[in-house]
Amino acid sequence: MSTLLWGALPYVVFALLVSGLVWRYRYDRFGWTTRSSEIYESRLLNIASPMFHYGILFVLVGHLMGLFVPASWTDALGLSEHGYHLLSLFGGTVAGLLAVAGIGMLVYRRRTNSAVFRATTRNDKLMYVVLVGAIVAGLVTKLMHSTLSHGYDYRTTIAPWARSLFRLHPEVSLMDGVPVSYRVHAVIGMVLFALIPFTRLVHMFSAPVQYLFRPYIVYRSRGSRELPGAPPPRGWEGVGS
Repeated sequence: MSTLLWGALPYVVFALLVSGLVWRYRYDRFGWTTRSSEIYESRLLNIASPMFHYGILFVLVGHLMGLFVPASWTDALGLSEHGYHLLSLFGGTVAGLLAVAGIGMLVYRRRTNSAVFRATTRNDKLMYVVLVGAIVAGLVTKLMHSTLSHGYDYRTTIAPWARSLFRLHPEVSLMDGVPVSYRVHAVIGMVLFALIPFTRLVHMFSAPVQYLFRPYIVYRSRGSRELPGAPPPRGWEGVGS
């Protein structure tokens, strides 16, 4: 079971992620979107969406830093182990709570607004369950195994295991002594990554890079619509076409 979870499952998830993204781009390019529901309700969305996105962004940055930045690097920067622990504890908790609050408001909006709820698919519901499960599991795990003075040192077990995956030589034995809650969080996280290409979360891989290189958009007037005797509106002069 250990070899299956920590030696095989990560590569299965990676294969699903890559092949799913390729398939989605080739055969569902116009569905590569969040399917925005702003047209139905925007007041709550304008509050909840930034909360969730900023929260989940900080959560992601924290995970990348914890898993792929060795302790020797932070030591070289003058950040002590205790300082790193406090940064991880308070920063991770605030980011997690912000993400949970944001997604909680989004789920509430989706459930209470009939138009938004009708636009919710079974795929969306599955995505919300797994996403909330991953965030809550990580938040609970962090708080369960941390105090102000110390916490579980995942940088000696989980982080080296994660880095070993990229060397194509997974050190599954490192996960044997990891607390159960951390292992549950890791499995839910891998399931979430496997679902990304097949849900609205696929938009996280979108970036409007073409906007940097597209030509200017030229707007042409359809003709004057001013009232008789009214002064001409301020703006650019017409080009005669």
